[in-house]
Amino acid sequence: MKTTHPTRRSFLAGTAALGVAGTAGFPRWAFAQERVLRLRYDGDATILDPGYMIGGTDVETQKQCLPFLTEYVVKDGTVSWQPTYYVKKFEQRDPTHLDFELEDFLEWSGGHGPVTAADVKYSLERMKTTDWSGYYDAMDHVEVTGERTGTIVLSQPFAPFIIVTLCHGTGAILSEKAMKEVGEKFTTEFPAIAGPYLYEHIPGQRVIFTSDPNWKGPKPDFDRVDCHIITEVKAAELAFEAGELDCTEIGADTLARYNAALPEDAKLTVAGELQYMWLGMNTDHPKLKDKNVRRAIQHAVDVDAIIQGAYSGTTAKSNGIVCPGLVGHRDATKFYSYDPDKARQLLEEAGVSDLTLRLQTLNNQERMLTAQIIQANLGAIGITVEILPLDSGPFWDAGMEDKGDAWKDIELHIMRFSSQPDPYEAMQWFVSDQVGVWNWERWSDPEFDALYKEGIAESDPAKRAEIYLRMQDIMEETGAYVWINHEPEPYAHRASIEISSAPSGELDYRRFKQL
Repeated sequence: MKTTHPTRRSFLAGTAALGVAGTAGFPRWAFAQERVLRLRYDGDATILDPGYMIGGTDVETQKQCLPFLTEYVVKDGTVSWQPTYYVKKFEQRDPTHLDFELEDFLEWSGGHGPVTAADVKYSLERMKTTDWSGYYDAMDHVEVTGERTGTIVLSQPFAPFIIVTLCHGTGAILSEKAMKEVGEKFTTEFPAIAGPYLYEHIPGQRVIFTSDPNWKGPKPDFDRVDCHIITEVKAAELAFEAGELDCTEIGADTLARYNAALPEDAKLTVAGELQYMWLGMNTDHPKLKDKNVRRAIQHAVDVDAIIQGAYSGTTAKSNGIVCPGLVGHRDATKFYSYDPDKARQLLEEAGVSDLTLRLQTLNNQERMLTAQIIQANLGAIGITVEILPLDSGPFWDAGMEDKGDAWKDIELHIMRFSSQPDPYEAMQWFVSDQVGVWNWERWSDPEFDALYKEGIAESDPAKRAEIYLRMQDIMEETGAYVWINHEPEPYAHRASIEISSAPSGELDYRRFKQL
């Protein structure tokens, strides 16, 4: 299936057309009593399979069509969890046993029968062999005790398992029968669904969720959700201000502007700051194998200038991958600071001159500004940087060995991951077996791997903090990272709508409220 992305120009033309057509194009009330929610997707979904997804809108799509056992609750700034309406019961019997009972009304589409405890067992145990297996390091197995009842058995006490693993897209339940019919993997078509919405994807244009007439559970406030695929955040902001979208993520400069003066009938909600962004270096690449070259780059980048120049001062400076408020968050770097003279000295010690490097980044305003500042910083110490902006699909495939040979050409990259409310989640992507998957810096360290396992087994917060601080020291000491920021996930939406989001920023439309 060919996927295309509209350009900003084509989208704005489309937006203007909507304006000409008035509300007849995508009205909130398409038919009598039909409530329509109009949102933005930043790109086409690529893989909806929870075992092989990228995240972001993949997770948002799963949340509308697949059952989950638990979900996030944010109250007064505190993140916790609660059972979903897909279960009659979800209880932690003791530190290693989680009992559940599914609701009787749950049925899979396509005649695949009831949603059963065997489906839960299949779905969660399957995850232990997928790209997202790290989320299940603490789970041993699932016991089926009845058609709709079972117990998740952990191999060791690990309190974050519920909120980090089961509430996230990794906790999605699939139909075992339907999965076996499609070869046990899928991309953009669910083998079977069991949720309040049906799903339709028109590549390059929009994703549409419509009420499932066979759904017997609680009805969402909106009968239909139209998610328009708009790759550029600025175009989405214009659409929001023109009244064509009800909710959209906004960029840093618009956040600063809206903090000063909100548009009429608008409200801001910041989902959280569980993002961490960095400049990464491929330690396997011949141009970057010398640690002195990597250290020179660490000293050459002015992160404060990036935060002001690319983010209008709206983001927190990062000193590692553990986000603010979590155990193991670092207050400062240990092995580098902004020092161009030191950077030049390190390059001279490496005997490197006339170096040219390629910097890959997602093609959006903040990342491009960040790339341009890095380009200028490295130019000041004699390194020429060629910026390669990429759309979402080719960017996220670049470092994956199973997607081709593009990983061999990666030199520098600007990367941002979303995290969950526990530091172990961020660490899992940098263990040795993630080289060629999500560890695009391609280093490995036995001590780091051992500490990762210790962190999962340790329950004492002070000892966990020591573990995760040491792990970030190891990462930084490789010279492969320049920490940049912890970017918030701000959404502008109509004041008449209450949005629902995960701490990492993914929206859950079925939980939106019409006030």
